[in-house]
Amino acid sequence: MPKSRRDKKVSLTKTAKKGLEAKQKLIEELRKCVDTYKRLFIFSVINSRNKQLKDVRSAWKHSRIFFGKNKVMMVALGRSSAEEYKDNLHQVSKHLRGEVGLLFTSRTKEEVLDWFSQFKESDFARAGNKATLTISLDMGPLEQFPHSMEPQLRQLGLPTALKKGVVTLISDYEVCREGDVLTPEQARILKLLGYKMAEFKVTIRNMWDAETGDFEQFVEETEVIPQGMEEEDEDEDDDDQAEDVNEGLL
Repeated sequence: MPKSRRDKKVSLTKTAKKGLEAKQKLIEELRKCVDTYKRLFIFSVINSRNKQLKDVRSAWKHSRIFFGKNKVMMVALGRSSAEEYKDNLHQVSKHLRGEVGLLFTSRTKEEVLDWFSQFKESDFARAGNKATLTISLDMGPLEQFPHSMEPQLRQLGLPTALKKGVVTLISDYEVCREGDVLTPEQARILKLLGYKMAEFKVTIRNMWDAETGDFEQFVEETEVIPQGMEEEDEDEDDDDQAEDVNEGLL
């Protein structure tokens, strides 16, 4: 029987990508901030967490923070001296690599550096982080866990068994050694045990002054900017669309 032309498969999970219009809007917002605020800071993030980023945004609600979409931000500011929106902004674009963001503010340099140098929060490590401590468990009962969790603990690699309804380690077990790169299983065990081995931290790297056009560097370029998920979340066609935006608005 011939296949009907009306017989078409429709994917219910496919979502539309943000198009050129969204990127144009982002560029307009960035340029408006350049015209509004006195200073622009580049910051990098270590152990990025949504909750802590929301805390930073809340504390700096009098300013504007942009995080992610580095390639589009480069287009907005200008990737060369010939393209830059204002004097010396191409220096900012040169440093938009990795997990970095932009802070537009009229607060002084001293206020910004002082606040961010003190803002640190501990959190649970994820797979890929390095262990900061050696954690070992002695054979015996693990009374902090309910009996229903025994199968889950055993699946994570812990040598456990139920003895009289109590989760029990049947042998000594080393969860991790200091300096080890954590596996997903190790990270999960450490979280269940309550050990926080990651620290959320924001580092102010550079500053651009809107009044003078001066560009100042606070962190040596030899320091590696942590790579995170932000760049990976960008659309695959960011390069092409950034070029389209560039041709239309610059």
